[in-house]
Amino acid sequence: MSRRLGREIALKVLFQVDVGGNDPATALRETLDDYTLNENDRQFTSHLISGTLERLPEIDTLIKQYAIDWTLERIANIDRNLLRLAIFEIYHCADIPVSVSINEAIELARKYSTAESGRFINGILGKLTQDNPKTESGGEVE
Repeated sequence: MSRRLGREIALKVLFQVDVGGNDPATALRETLDDYTLNENDRQFTSHLISGTLERLPEIDTLIKQYAIDWTLERIANIDRNLLRLAIFEIYHCADIPVSVSINEAIELARKYSTAESGRFINGILGKLTQDNPKTESGGEVE
């Protein structure tokens, strides 16, 4: 599996939790039923989901700070969850370069959202990383 597929699965689960109010473990289990993944791939996907959900207040604060003139509720559901996933990666996944996290979020936006979403997500994540020099190295920001 590629990490892109792991991100895609994580996005689907985060969306189910956010919009549908589903239990994260149940949503992950049911979503994974559609895929054949080895243990490493399952762990990567699970890490993205649990890490994003554990840090949701911190991540949502960053989204509110950088999505100027947009409330969290006004951001399209899929875009909000893409931003959450990418911000978790940028701040807490030292093994993933920041540019990869941003590019993957844009690609997933093109697949699951609108053409404008890619630009919107790129703008927010670009400004966020520009204002936080520690994120440029892809290292963990605490």
